[in-house]
Parts: sequence; C-alpha cells; structure tokens
Amino acid sequence: MLREKYADEIDALLARFPQKKSAVLHLMHLAQNEYGYMSDEAMKEVAEILDLDPTHVMSLAGFYSLYYEEPVGKYVLEVCNDLACALRGADKFVEMASRKLDIPVDGTTNDGLFTLKTVMCLGACDRAPMLQCNLKFYENLDETKFDNMIADLRARAAEGDADPSVVERIFSYIK
Repeated sequence: MLREKYADEIDALLARFPQKKSAVLHLMHLAQNEYGYMSDEAMKEVAEILDLDPTHVMSLAGFYSLYYEEPVGKYVLEVCNDLACALRGADKFVEMASRKLDIPVDGTTNDGLFTLKTVMCLGACDRAPMLQCNLKFYENLDETKFDNMIADLRARAAEGDADPSVVERIFSYIK
C-alpha cells in the first residue's frame, strides 16, 4: 500500500541515496505514520520496497525508540525523565499526566488518542519538564500548559486534522 500511495515520493527518496537500504529509517517513519505502528506487515512492506530481509527492518524497529511495535495512540506523549529532567520535576509531571489522562505509563487512552511513555534524554534538559509529541517538543510544562496542549490536540483530532509532520519531514528535502 505504501508503494501505491507514495510512489512518486518513495522514488524521489530512493534517488537521494547511493544504496536503497539507506532509506530504511525514512520508510519506516512513513510506514508507522500510515499504519499507526510498525506491524509485522508494515515491516515486511518496507523490507520488500528496499529488497531487504524483513529481519533487518524488525531489528531496527526493536532498537530505535521512535518505532512502536504495538499500537499506540494518535498522539504519543514521550516525557523525558532522565536525571536532569527528573531534577526539574519530570517524575511529578509524569504522575500528573498519568492521572489526568487516566492511564498508566505505556498506556493508551480509551479513545485511542493518547499514549503516555517515558524516555531517556530528549536533549532539552534546561527546559524540563518537557515532552515530545509526534516529533514536536513541548517545553517548560506545568499542569496548565499540559491541559491546554491536551485540549488543543483533542480539538485537532475532532476536526479530523491529521498530523502531517512526519511525512512532511521525511519528504521535505525532496521537493
């Protein structure tokens, strides 16, 4: 399905690399954005496009934290809780977010909109508590900012506003 839907973009992407396999991470992002996570079928599809063994794609999905091997919400909230962020209140922020979303860490809301995760070091230690949501940073967070962010994301989802950020970033340098 990726090949059919994004044929021109994939061809342009592959033309940018000396070897097809070098585009694997880009195509994995595309597949995850399209299917919501890196299912076995999505990994096989990426492998087929690039003439790779599917186990190669599976090993990358298992290694990199931005690839999800199980379904996640439309918005994945990854809160950094590394030491520097923890010293700036990340642990209490995670507890508050978990309570407000009514899910545990690694859980997904009943409406399928939000998954809450903790991650190590997103590189914004001086702006913690912070989180990454679908590759976008939200920094210097507090309860009010979190509530506003969640309300905004819920409104966008209700309007059917797809988050094109991943696909745009993957293909932005091709145009």
